[in-house]
Amino acid sequence: MMPFSIADIQINSVGEQRKNVLQPIIDYIQSKKNEDSEINLNFICTHNSRRSQFAQVWATVAASIYNIDANCFSGGVEITACNERTIASLKRFGFDNTLIDNQNPHYTLSSDFILKPIVLFSKLVDDELNPTTNFAAIMTCSHADENCPFIAGADERIPILYNDPKKFDNTNKEKQKYDERSMQMAAEMFYVFSKIK
Repeated sequence: MMPFSIADIQINSVGEQRKNVLQPIIDYIQSKKNEDSEINLNFICTHNSRRSQFAQVWATVAASIYNIDANCFSGGVEITACNERTIASLKRFGFDNTLIDNQNPHYTLSSDFILKPIVLFSKLVDDELNPTTNFAAIMTCSHADENCPFIAGADERIPILYNDPKKFDNTNKEKQKYDERSMQMAAEMFYVFSKIK
């Protein structure tokens, strides 16, 4: 596999329908920036194991690349584990990772794309590391979107749903589908942050 480059992220792959879905995030970030307020984004899916973790990572990278001071988090409604396939996909995109706890595995993720490491692990929306007020709750899966109509403390609740790569676990398409989902989310987060003035 060739080394991954930020130039590989294709913002122009984001279609008009998805741009409309993403617009509320752009509006939220822009309004916070205009007010000179802290920008907090909490990406949420049921188990905080795949999609919300991808979103947190790529939003962190995009914020860094576009020099937007944004804090990116993730959470779920159940604690399971950050899936090892998620970590494997991010590794294929050039992230280094260190396993720092085996119980609910905690991974420290680092790369040249980000200023400080990101700690990934499955946690609840209201984990002590996540904001309790002044944040956008960004729903990345339909199950969490349907079952969490209210997120306490959120300024806004924004659904941007993604298909789950989990259905390809243990198939010959597993790597391909995880990487496709990761790249889709990378492109969309880069699109979002590219629109902030």
